[in-house]
Amino acid sequence: MPTVDSFPLAFPGRALKPGAGEPEAVLAVQRRLNAAGCGPVVESGRFGEPTTIAVKRFQMRFTDADGLPLKVDGIVGPITWAALFGISQAIDETDEPLLKAALQQAADEIGVLEAPPGSNRGPRVDTYLRSVGVEPGAGSFAWCAAFVYFCFNEASQKRRRRNPLVRTAGVLEHWNRAEQRGARRIKGAEATARPELIKPGQIFVMDFGKGAGHTGVVRGLRDGKLITIEGNTNDGGSREGIGVFERTGRTLGSINKGFLDYSEA
Repeated sequence: MPTVDSFPLAFPGRALKPGAGEPEAVLAVQRRLNAAGCGPVVESGRFGEPTTIAVKRFQMRFTDADGLPLKVDGIVGPITWAALFGISQAIDETDEPLLKAALQQAADEIGVLEAPPGSNRGPRVDTYLRSVGVEPGAGSFAWCAAFVYFCFNEASQKRRRRNPLVRTAGVLEHWNRAEQRGARRIKGAEATARPELIKPGQIFVMDFGKGAGHTGVVRGLRDGKLITIEGNTNDGGSREGIGVFERTGRTLGSINKGFLDYSEA
């Protein structure tokens, strides 16, 4: 935990912004802002407008751990925190047996490609689709949700237990019905404000409007950026890609719908 006498080694768990109730963490941030030449700001432990201005100044001048521009919002989330203190923090393990097994299954699928590319077909892709009751030959179907279901279904069978996931190829249908199956829904805004809620084995859900969405499995979280395994994507993160990829470019803020946690289902 942060201390007033030294720069903190760990993100406090919640994003820091005006009215934040983490005086020790705020004090450490203020000291670092002054040391980085982004002040002057009074080192009071209170996050007011002068601190917001100093944070924005820092975000305009510095980049994240990957050398990418920081979001200039005056809020100290995990990405800005890592840039401020130069300390990488990662969460990449889960002890929950089903989630751990589903993640291993997803990792084993990395490298599966459509055949031909862009067809939403292929021997393994067809297997994903059939796991949710979709017959591939009946049309062209997005298969990211089917991939997630398949991974959890395989893991459930290996552990000889019921698969808790909603059996559907619909991303948003899964989100809407997940609580009926015992999942916890963590909305996107809540995840951004409280990154400590996000754990490996959870399922992210994105809503692009007009019924379109994208989903995948969280493998880890590093400095506010997700490590994910996704089907029907590519290196750029498209929702209409060509295969199963591990991605490292999504931020918590980019997951506008939220996360599904089946650890207690």
